[in-house]
Amino acid sequence: MSRQELRSSLWLASLYAIRMLGLFLVLPVFALHARQLPGGDDPAWVGFAFGAYGLTQALLQIPYGAASDRFGRKQVITVGLLVMAAGSVLAAMADTVAMLALGRALQGAGAVSAAISALVADSTRDENRSKAMALIGVMIAMSYAVSLVVGPVLYQRVGLSGMFLFTGALALLAIGVLWRLVPNPVQSPVRQAAPPLREVLGPDLWRLDAGIFLLHLTQMALFVVLPARLLAAGMAVGDHWQMYLPAGALGFMLMLGPMRAAERGNRMKPVFLGGVLLLALSQLGLAFVPDQVWPLAGLLLLFFTGFNLMEAMLPSLVSRLVPPNGRGLALGVYSTSQSLGVFAGGAFGGLVLKYAGETAVPLASALLLVLWWALARSA
Repeated sequence: MSRQELRSSLWLASLYAIRMLGLFLVLPVFALHARQLPGGDDPAWVGFAFGAYGLTQALLQIPYGAASDRFGRKQVITVGLLVMAAGSVLAAMADTVAMLALGRALQGAGAVSAAISALVADSTRDENRSKAMALIGVMIAMSYAVSLVVGPVLYQRVGLSGMFLFTGALALLAIGVLWRLVPNPVQSPVRQAAPPLREVLGPDLWRLDAGIFLLHLTQMALFVVLPARLLAAGMAVGDHWQMYLPAGALGFMLMLGPMRAAERGNRMKPVFLGGVLLLALSQLGLAFVPDQVWPLAGLLLLFFTGFNLMEAMLPSLVSRLVPPNGRGLALGVYSTSQSLGVFAGGAFGGLVLKYAGETAVPLASALLLVLWWALARSA
């Protein structure tokens, strides 16, 4: 990488991480807090509110991505971050699950993932692009791990309202990073007409879209039930970080070796399939182990390792498949699939919990992950 490519990649990955940290922070505590609000006695409604931001992100990722192709990456990203900040303030004011869902939905309307990814692609040459996209995946994985540790502690100190206000402040910080620290690309494909949809979105990309959908569906469904299981294991909410920190940190370190092997040794497919299988096994185990600290910790380590590996690999794979003037559109479809997974996971987890019980949530997720493995293997 050239010096400018490295600088652009690092700051854009940091921008992505700042934004995702704000969204991830509430994962470990949202379901527990929502149950205390009016409307929180219905697990399906709590699950809907939990994933509501994914629905609006799904609806707006493609328009944001296409707009960034036409009007400029930084301008569109700025608008999205301002919308996210407004949604965070609304969520902080919520005193019912319905209002909380509305705030989360407005947060999600700041759907700039595709535009940020497209700006990364604009700022790097073809031979370095997969490294930059992998860096984004690593930073997302790091923000996920940090949020699981910081979220319960922050909740004990400032409550859910304070956490949402902090998320709004992070969105404003991200705007400052974007304009002050991210270099403008030397050559940008914005304002070029996008190629026809059928030329941008082929079968291989649709498989990756299905993968990111299922990855985030199963993640969100897990966090519909996991906080309550940790409480049942004897861990107070403020102590949940003691589970998430070692499992998340070890999971991050364990995924680095396979990711490097996939990039350098041309072993992308076997590593990819191994990561999906690891996720399926972790969910299957979570369906049957008792609510005890050590069994839950071991299976969470497997889950975090597989999740971090997939988060790092998927953006890299997508970046190899799209032409320069269609990146905003193609990454918009990819990010839409991710956001739909977030929404579907919250709703799916809540509905399965309501009608089939706690054990059925990870069991159903394991079945979906086996389907993903079969789909990826057929490629």
